[in-house]
Amino acid sequence: MRVVALSMVSILIMAPLGGCFGGEEQVLEDFSVFDSVCSESGGEISNTTWYHYGNATDATKVSDIFNGTSVLVGDNAPICAIGTYYGIGMTTFEPTIGVTSSDNLYMTSWGNGAAGSTAIVRCSGMVGMSNISEYVCEDVYSALLPVANSNDPYVYVDPWTDRIMKFDMHALLGMTVEWSDNEGQSWTGPSVATGWSVQDHQTIASSPYPAAFHQTTWVFCVNGNYPYPVCSASNDGGLTWGPELPGTPSNCESGGLTGHITGSENGNFYRGNRGCDGGEGYSIYRSTNGGITWTEHPLPTENTGTAETWNFEEAQVATDSEDNVHAFWMGFDNMPYYSYSKDEGGTWSDPIMIAPPIGLNGTGFPVVTAGSAGKVALGYLGDSGGDTWNGYLTVITDAFSDMPLLTTVQVNAWGDPLDTSEGCGYNRCGGFGDFNDIVIDQHG
Repeated sequence: MRVVALSMVSILIMAPLGGCFGGEEQVLEDFSVFDSVCSESGGEISNTTWYHYGNATDATKVSDIFNGTSVLVGDNAPICAIGTYYGIGMTTFEPTIGVTSSDNLYMTSWGNGAAGSTAIVRCSGMVGMSNISEYVCEDVYSALLPVANSNDPYVYVDPWTDRIMKFDMHALLGMTVEWSDNEGQSWTGPSVATGWSVQDHQTIASSPYPAAFHQTTWVFCVNGNYPYPVCSASNDGGLTWGPELPGTPSNCESGGLTGHITGSENGNFYRGNRGCDGGEGYSIYRSTNGGITWTEHPLPTENTGTAETWNFEEAQVATDSEDNVHAFWMGFDNMPYYSYSKDEGGTWSDPIMIAPPIGLNGTGFPVVTAGSAGKVALGYLGDSGGDTWNGYLTVITDAFSDMPLLTTVQVNAWGDPLDTSEGCGYNRCGGFGDFNDIVIDQHG
């Protein structure tokens, strides 16, 4: 059992998310496409892999015919998938992760760096490896005067420039930012990003929104003891930061906690949390001017409701290569729900419940990322019974299909749960803290 921390990397072996990334049940014909989906891999479908449609409908037990034709075609066809995980040799707390175009993965490891600082662990050789001995993980945070370990460690890799940003929050003492442009070989900073008051639950991202002195604009948002998150922008790659401004429209009462912020190809920034109307429902908030002002875009939670656990603020958001917006949240029943928008949050698809058909008791810690248009990966913890909390990745390779096929893998082996604490997915448990993280590399 891994009680201490998601200090690991979960790998989903299947079709990439990049590049070329309902109705009444019927009895299947004698032959099913799922009978041979893993034949080229020399075996049957793994007992930790499930193919299904929304609302936990087992795709292997119902017909794939919808309106007279099969829905399992093109990008929506099933691919053999296996979930697994690899240790980095260190524990961590509130893990965040990034990946560069050199195929190096970067993760935070709380308190395991020089002088007790947050280590920035680089794992090399993991992408495309065929043998477990081919990857190496090491701390590359080598600042001459390392920043002291922080309350909330955070790392983010700019997908447009490969800049690795180390973002530390020190509550009453403010926040600091450091960065590396050479895969962690050297570090610049720290610069100070101090706000108005006590800081907590920070998140940071970049986008190609035009900046005066850098290729990308950087924005962070944080809980600063106001009735909404506050956000600050940098136009010089993190060297200096503007004032902290409301990350919502005026007169918003959403609460200060927010899901991870993300940048889109068109320069927009998005983040998610409770709605402005006293925290009713969930909303995605969008900035089209580099984090200066924000608009609210309510999610379709009329039927799903919202979580009343620690996940109550967790509306997560990602954008794909065509600027479609993908949202993920936990409903009142503690199950995971997904919806997409093709118009920057103006309208949303009907939500679908994306958990596999295995009778999970509840879920928590939602994270989402996206690759090419309509290709989405969603991560979460799930209780398979008796507070056995496993890690799950659900991949949608054609979210815009009339009946999108969902492929879910359990990233840990049966009998080796990530945590067994009571109500773990509903609380701050183990090394998860406030949040988890997920990314897609350049290969999908």
